Amino acid sequence: VSLEAGIAQPLCMEQFYSAPAADTSVQQLLSTPEAAPLPEPPDPKTCPPREYLEYYIFPALLPGMAELLHRAQEEKCFERKRTKFIACDFLTEWLYNNNPKRKDESFTEFFSIPFVKDWLKNHPRRPIPLSLLLSEEEASIIIQSFWRGYRVRCDSEVQELRQWQKKLREEKNIVKIVKEFWTKQEAK
Repeated sequence: VSLEAGIAQPLCMEQFYSAPAADTSVQQLLSTPEAAPLPEPPDPKTCPPREYLEYYIFPALLPGMAELLHRAQEEKCFERKRTKFIACDFLTEWLYNNNPKRKDESFTEFFSIPFVKDWLKNHPRRPIPLSLLLSEEEASIIIQSFWRGYRVRCDSEVQELRQWQKKLREEKNIVKIVKEFWTKQEAK
């Protein structure tokens, strides 16, 4: 069902019951005549909370929640303990961009939504850790390069070279020697 069609129609609760009810009395309670015309939407200012939810909130929210679950599965939220995916941010962006009042406007990213900008100006967030921002391939490259560097630095010849460089830096002002060398070279 499209979003626009879902907003104009009431929410039928039997669509949430996937298994058929064993009791016929329950089936009779859940069944609605298919030929019956849809009643007019209730007045949002005077209707009871249940009707307001069924006619105005759920038809807009449920498709967003379904999209949220698909995106969470893509981001592997069900496989890991921590991820960079923030469900509230996604749902806010989705609801803002799929608002029927913004039908002709272009897509707006979460951090570009006006009320989000105002909120984050007064309530800044902590940055997301690098471990959550990197893909598995990028993280594995960083780990492997660190490990290779560590193994090379453990080599006895490399240790000897590093000790010699440290001693040279301490004994002589190497920066001054390098400057003098280049001034001599430029003078030639």
